[in-house]
Formats: sequence, C-alpha cells, structure tokens
Amino acid sequence: MRKFVINVNGNRYEVEVEEVTGSGNAIATAAAPVQAAPAEPAQPVQKAAAPEAPKPAVSSSAPEGAVKITAPMPGTILDIKVKTGDQVKKGDVLLILEAMKMENEIVSPQDGVIASVNTSKGASVNSGDLLVSIS
Repeated sequence: MRKFVINVNGNRYEVEVEEVTGSGNAIATAAAPVQAAPAEPAQPVQKAAAPEAPKPAVSSSAPEGAVKITAPMPGTILDIKVKTGDQVKKGDVLLILEAMKMENEIVSPQDGVIASVNTSKGASVNSGDLLVSIS
C-alpha cells in the first residue's frame, strides 16, 4: 500500500493505492478530505454577463390550406425578410436561419402570399418547427 496526498480544487485528499503485480491494474481508495492550511486567498471569479434569452416562437399554427415552411434543422432566426401579406415568388428568401455557425437561407417553395409568420428574430427553433405559411 502506498499513500498519496492529492489536491483537487483546493481540497486535499489522502489516497491509498494498492499495487497489484502481474495484471497491471491498480485499485485506489479515497479517504476523507484532509484539512490543509489555506494557501493564497482565491481570486473572485468574474461571471460573464448572461446572454440575452432567445425569444420564443410567435405561433405554431397556420391557416388551413396554406403551405407550411418548417425549420430544416435546429438553430436561431437571424433575420426575417417577409411579413404577413407580402407577395413572394418561388425562390425568394423568407428568413435566415443560423445553424452550426452557418447562415442558411430559407426560401419560398412556390409563388404566393405570406399567410403567417410563426417565428421572431432571435428565436431558437428546432427541426420541424413552423416558420412561415404561404397561401
């Protein structure tokens, strides 16, 4: 049996380690913490300012008969390029979704009128969440 004193996060622990010959495995048992004289006073840790909480999605329903555009992947809405009542053509950018540090343009799959915008700028969305509906 060999004894060691180990410091972990400012706490001292007395540890006994048994050497096992042949197999190369060691078994460690930890005893109660050993009270040590305080070294230097710890510097206070400065907490980073909490990031602004993302805004929740606005609505999760779309008008009947409308084409629903959903989030293809989880991410954050960086910008919304349309509003309810806008005319859009196939391929027009509806909004920008940031996912994995990449900006993804969500485009209109068809011509139509924006029936509803179901998210907001800064909102966190999951895969499959309703973003916009087009009628």
